[in-house]
Amino acid sequence: MAHLMNNKDLEFLLYSVFQAEQLTELSQFQDHDRTTFDGILNTAERIAADYFEPHNAKADEHEPQFDGKTVSTIPEVKEAWAHFANSGLLSARHSFEDGGMQLPALIHTAANAFFMSANPSTAGYPFLTSAAANVIHAFGNDEQKATFLPHMFSGRFSGTMALTEPDVGSSLGDLTTKASPADDGSYRIKGQKMFISGGDQDITENIVHLVLARIEGADKGVKGISLFIVPKFLTNNDGTLGERNDVQLAGLLHKMGYRGTTSTVLSFGEKDSCVGYLIGEAGKGLMYMFKMMNEARIGVGLGAAMIGYRGYLESLDYARNRPQGRKPMEKDPFSKPVNIIEHADVRRMLLAQKSYVEGSLALCLLAARLVDEQEAGADEKAREDSGILLDLLTPVVKSFPSYYGPRANDLAIQILGGAGYTREYPVEQCYRDNRLNPIHEGTHGIQSLDLLGRKLWQHNGKGLKLLMARIHATLASAAQKDELAGLVGEYQAQLKTVQETTLLLGGALQKGQVNEALANSALYLDMMGKTIIGWLWLEMADKAINTYSASAAADDIAFVAGKVQSAQYFIRWELPEIQHQARLLQSFDRTCLDMKNDWF
Repeated sequence: MAHLMNNKDLEFLLYSVFQAEQLTELSQFQDHDRTTFDGILNTAERIAADYFEPHNAKADEHEPQFDGKTVSTIPEVKEAWAHFANSGLLSARHSFEDGGMQLPALIHTAANAFFMSANPSTAGYPFLTSAAANVIHAFGNDEQKATFLPHMFSGRFSGTMALTEPDVGSSLGDLTTKASPADDGSYRIKGQKMFISGGDQDITENIVHLVLARIEGADKGVKGISLFIVPKFLTNNDGTLGERNDVQLAGLLHKMGYRGTTSTVLSFGEKDSCVGYLIGEAGKGLMYMFKMMNEARIGVGLGAAMIGYRGYLESLDYARNRPQGRKPMEKDPFSKPVNIIEHADVRRMLLAQKSYVEGSLALCLLAARLVDEQEAGADEKAREDSGILLDLLTPVVKSFPSYYGPRANDLAIQILGGAGYTREYPVEQCYRDNRLNPIHEGTHGIQSLDLLGRKLWQHNGKGLKLLMARIHATLASAAQKDELAGLVGEYQAQLKTVQETTLLLGGALQKGQVNEALANSALYLDMMGKTIIGWLWLEMADKAINTYSASAAADDIAFVAGKVQSAQYFIRWELPEIQHQARLLQSFDRTCLDMKNDWF
């Protein structure tokens, strides 16, 4: 088995690129140091390797079953859940007073990366639970927090997010699930939700569903949506369980990948007795849920990056050990075959994967670093600026890894050839698992509309200005290095095109040309993603030279060379696609917009 991650790469990203140790200077994290950070990461890697990775293929082959009454999963899933819960990672981001570790998001995200590489299906249960608990912690009242959070943090209870409905999909403003006030201050929930991950299982004693519903008489659209806690079992204040709530499993969905995570259709209120508890204020449910969704979008990006990373490492290991063929100049049929990594086209496919997945991991860790700066920054302006930049980047953090992670997995299968197409090797499962990520938590198209139609222009475009300031700081430093100066020039030429395109599209939106400006928004999202990843590759190459330039160790020299070569690959092979995208965007090409339904 290949490693779950290149630990040297992770160490470099955390401590050289994103300066994790500087976080301990902030009051919120001052009780930590590198020793505690490394200890948590080592624990995460051990649990992921010992209890998550070994049943990854088994959970895929033996997906959860429903006999009409109960759901059953393979026993290894419950064992892995127990080890994860006992480690304290479910509450790691919370304060010491709340039973957490007060851990920076940067370190927590890095720890989660091991689990996503090892077994994304089983990892889905704790990650959804942490996200649901975070919403209750942020917006729930004291009674709700006391009733549910200790048991979600301990692993007795799990959590879900129940948004999507069968006839609504991503258009949440059209949801029909309703909530009727009851005399005791609670609500009665009635409706159906679909594609609910972890919606039923046999792993925990209780499941805490966070359900979006519309209170009777509320406005249509998103402003009429409220958020409710709907437990599978009614829960007493002391955490003991009461009777079964009126939440029924209508069925399990059978998926292409992520098979170890139950995907459910849930019916609420079939007997008109489904009890729900309003979180916060009525009509603010979508705003509250977006806290969970934004966290989930970063998590989806991380998952896509790490499934891609796992496939990359598997294909790299295979290429280094699979002898086949000879170099083009070798004409002797009796000569020894070379390992396929010696073939230039295999190296191309490995370089592409490396550029996608290591770039994507850096992007997700950048987002996590911004979460820390937003929550615990030294002053109000720093916190505000970090939040604005994070808001701008979130669509890219979700979408770039989700688009290029599966492409990396596709290349991994290609490197293994016929072997990659069989279940005897893990790369085909990596692809199937990863194919979900461009779909859930907001599709690629939805993220593109969010970026171009909204995020770019918030706060008078301040997020983009903050991003450009960071990019230009990297360019100034990298330009001083002989190995990178030429790449800086090539990158700057592409950046100029992106800036021109952005101004043109922004002007069209100001003039009310909304349909024309947004018709090709998916191209703009990809363009912005490539721009940011190209910047991060220059940043990584620059920091690698700074960190290891004085070292004579062979692995350090190879590490730096690998970063520089990958930056060169991405900037020369991937980034120039911007030019074609810019031509279509700047001309407001109407090919797709003008296509008619009956022409297909």
